Amino acid sequence: MPKYLLSVYGPAERNQFGDYPDKESMLQAFADTGAFNDKLVADGYFVFADGLEQATTATVVDGRGEHPVITDGPYLEAKEHLGGFWIIEAPDLDVALRLAAEGSKACRGKVEVRPFQTEESFKALLEP
Repeated sequence: MPKYLLSVYGPAERNQFGDYPDKESMLQAFADTGAFNDKLVADGYFVFADGLEQATTATVVDGRGEHPVITDGPYLEAKEHLGGFWIIEAPDLDVALRLAAEGSKACRGKVEVRPFQTEESFKALLEP
C-alpha cells in the first residue's frame, strides 16, 4: 500500500503554548490528535507520527565537502515551519487527503500531503 507523509506546518514564532492561543486549546488539540492517532491505528493506516521542537533548534549539516559544515538554525528561513508529521499507508491519494483533513481538524494545523517515492516511480526516473 502506498505511503504518504502528512506534514503539519505552523508559524515559526510560537508562544508558550506552541501554536495555540492558550493552555486549554493546546490540551484539547493534543487530546483530539491523540484520538485521531488511535483511529489511524485502529483503521490500519498508521505507520509513525510525532511532533518536532521549534525550527530554531534545528542544525543543518552539509557533508558534501571534505569536511562537514555545521550551521545552527533551520535549513530555510520561512514564516512557517514543519511542526510535526504522520506517515500513513493509504490505498490512494483520495484516502490520504481525507485523512489529512481529519488530522488538520484534530491538530488545528495546515497539513501537506506528499506521497513517498515508490520502486515504480524511481524506475520511471531512470527510463525516458
